[in-house]
Amino acid sequence: MATTRPQPPVGGPRDTVQGAGGGARHAAHGHAVGGQAQAPAPGAGTPAAPASDGTPKMTHRQIMEALSGLLLGMFVAILSSTIVSTALPKIIADLNGSQSSYTWVVTASLLAMTASTPLWGKLADLTSKKLLVQVALIVFVLASAGAGLSQNPGMLITFRVVQGIGMGGLSALAQIIMAAMISPRERGRYSGYLGATFAVATVGGPLLGGVITDTSWLGWRWCFYVGVPFAIIALIVLQKTLKLPVVKREGVKVDWLGAFLVAAAACTLLLWVTFAGDKYDWVSWQTYAMVGGAIVLALLFVLVESKAKEPIIPLRLFRNGTISLAAIGSLFVGIAMFGATVFLSQYFQLARGESPTMAGVMTIPMIAGLFVSTTISGQIITRTGKWKRFLIAGGVLMTAGMGLLGTMRYDTEYWHLAIFMALLGLGVGMMMQNLVLATQNQVKAADLGAASSTVNFFRSLGGAVGVSALGAVLSTRITHYMEDGFAKLGMKPGGTGGSTGGGGSALPEVDKLPGPVRTVVESSYGHGIGDIYLYAAPIALLALLSVLFIREVPLRTTSANEADEDDARQPAMATASAGVSAQPADTPAVERTAPQPLAGPQGAPAAVAQRQSAQPGGDTQQFREYASMATAQSPAPVPTSGYGVYGTVRNADGIGVARAAVTLISLSGRQLGRSVAHADGSYGLDAPGPGSYVLIAAADGHQPQASTIVIGEGPLSHDLLLSGTSGLAGQVRGLADGAPVCGAMVVVTDVRGEVLATGVTGDSGDYRFDELVTGTFTLAVNAGGYRPTAVPVEVQGQGVTRLDIDLASGARVTGTVRAGAHRTPLQDARVTLVDAAGNVIATSTTGEDGAYAFTDLDAGDYSVIASGYPPQANALRVAGPGVDAYDIELHHPDE
Repeated sequence: MATTRPQPPVGGPRDTVQGAGGGARHAAHGHAVGGQAQAPAPGAGTPAAPASDGTPKMTHRQIMEALSGLLLGMFVAILSSTIVSTALPKIIADLNGSQSSYTWVVTASLLAMTASTPLWGKLADLTSKKLLVQVALIVFVLASAGAGLSQNPGMLITFRVVQGIGMGGLSALAQIIMAAMISPRERGRYSGYLGATFAVATVGGPLLGGVITDTSWLGWRWCFYVGVPFAIIALIVLQKTLKLPVVKREGVKVDWLGAFLVAAAACTLLLWVTFAGDKYDWVSWQTYAMVGGAIVLALLFVLVESKAKEPIIPLRLFRNGTISLAAIGSLFVGIAMFGATVFLSQYFQLARGESPTMAGVMTIPMIAGLFVSTTISGQIITRTGKWKRFLIAGGVLMTAGMGLLGTMRYDTEYWHLAIFMALLGLGVGMMMQNLVLATQNQVKAADLGAASSTVNFFRSLGGAVGVSALGAVLSTRITHYMEDGFAKLGMKPGGTGGSTGGGGSALPEVDKLPGPVRTVVESSYGHGIGDIYLYAAPIALLALLSVLFIREVPLRTTSANEADEDDARQPAMATASAGVSAQPADTPAVERTAPQPLAGPQGAPAAVAQRQSAQPGGDTQQFREYASMATAQSPAPVPTSGYGVYGTVRNADGIGVARAAVTLISLSGRQLGRSVAHADGSYGLDAPGPGSYVLIAAADGHQPQASTIVIGEGPLSHDLLLSGTSGLAGQVRGLADGAPVCGAMVVVTDVRGEVLATGVTGDSGDYRFDELVTGTFTLAVNAGGYRPTAVPVEVQGQGVTRLDIDLASGARVTGTVRAGAHRTPLQDARVTLVDAAGNVIATSTTGEDGAYAFTDLDAGDYSVIASGYPPQANALRVAGPGVDAYDIELHHPDE
């Protein structure tokens, strides 16, 4: 029998949150991780949580200072990559290269970046991230300078390979370092800065490249030299501003065999895609050999990684559905994004006859879309914590942009192209950063580098495959369209000087071609590049389908460094937080399980709910976080420097409070020191110098206390007084007979509806909540066979407030719907219960036995309406426990 009725106002057992041992835990103002409430973000007037090495949690200003060098390094890498996009046709022409060389200049760096990304990520987990990003930057800059000295396409491609190694480090380490400094929830807005840098460099690169190429006294070689001064500045800024704790793991060796196998497998696959259709047919013995070799190398890589102590790509990461789907999505995003956008400059110069400078200007709509979507989506994600909607919207826009660009020809109106490019940019901006963010939110700090680089690896692999495959297809399509065009003119392709655009011929200099020939060449490139976007659109659709199945997990509010500190602190926290189970830092803060009866104090039979880590009122919650962090500390002596504060922490009876947490913070909210009081309540803290400070004291079973102190030229004596917390207790009884109700769910919420504590009554119907602060709350009670109720309660400042709850019994109406002369039970009959005012109370659909039931009803007059045959309505009065066996007979008028 299926029954539908309005939901009771109080959540049932599925809304209860229990920790091991019966302690109820809820997150109200922060996520509870490992038994400790996480501190609010810096800049909100709270002190920064200190790192395990004594380094305080970074403030917004410190993060921006550190990011400045990192973003400048990324700017150099992206600028050096995009600055050549508008210059490539000129570069290839000067070096006597071909369409294949054009593709290889792009593919070579992507190939090296793809192969090296996992290694960079693993090294970041094992050694200094700061040193690695500086090394990557130096490698990239030296390779860029070497590329500027190239004398032939082979030399240029070689230096582009070295460039790609540096790019792999910069792209992977930028995401890893951001994750180490910033929590996933806050990372959205900072990712927006990364997206803005990407957009500015992407816009400025083609423009600057075009200007340099068009300036006779500079030339295209300066496209590679121009990044050197930026790189030197980036190195200096990184050295001064980027301060991260170095986590070196002794006795750990890099899995070089795994790194070689993954690089070899990727390179073999990319070489096959690049040469197929040009050097040999797609279906040939070379294809079988290279694809087979790539598969064998990949299988060997999986075998090696499964046995390695420190694998380059930990295979266990792929047990997480989000990471697996993000990797697949990144692969398709890379194919669509790199494979299609790399040919835009070629389109504007060869299909529309524009100069390199104008080719860069014309791509601004796509970069503007990327800039807007990355920045705005990052800000919204930071505020809401929701990220999946942007992945889906990005997939839709990217697919639409690709499909629309597939309709372009050499004479398509530019404003049409601008709209199509903007859609593509909006989609790429929403997907590119957020796939990495979703992955980083799922892993522990120890796996952060490997997980981030894995996603980047698949995106780079997709990009390299996309550029190679689509480049090979483009050569074929251009050759086909040119042959058709020249045939209509009565000419042979070779008559143009070999400028057919095929895979082995040189790129044409469009402005030097005769009018009819120029039209054929421009039309061929326009149509051929349009086909590339059309082929890329289904791949973008696959990226959209992959993100549809990613499960959205709320973003954590702790950075990777803080998560490491939490993991290190959890053994001590387990001793100080009895009855509260620790949780891994990378799991959701709240686990929903079935409620368990709670043990009362000193063996009392009443149900007692453990105190909650989240208390109403941000200040109280904030102070308790200091107590939670300090309980693992050893008692501190009286200050030893010339400046400081000392005294005794006492309770209302004047007795010293042992192990009270005492924290000293500046007026700007920065934590300066903390200690734990001795057995007699005495404490001592050093201060950096004379001035005004805030002193916070907190202890279990007491309300936190904060006071402003002024320290002069010597130590200050200052005693602290802590008052006890309040409690709430009572009994749940039946209204009709006054009998205690066992197993009733009791929930305490604050004025905003946040759940503070839950409990289940014992055999005597008693409940009890200790350590509630003074204030107004709502107490909700729900029990089987009774009507749920919710009442307001005012908890006083001292002692235990008592509130007994009387639950009214819920009446019921049950019966069977029968039909026909034989009074056979009727299946799928709809029964509706309506009160005296005409309101629908509940509906029920009968099962095979024709039975229906309505429960938890108030006494009064009702109407029961049954349909299935001609509808029939009956009046019914409900009183006491209700009515059983209220059968309904349906029949046709002639029966």
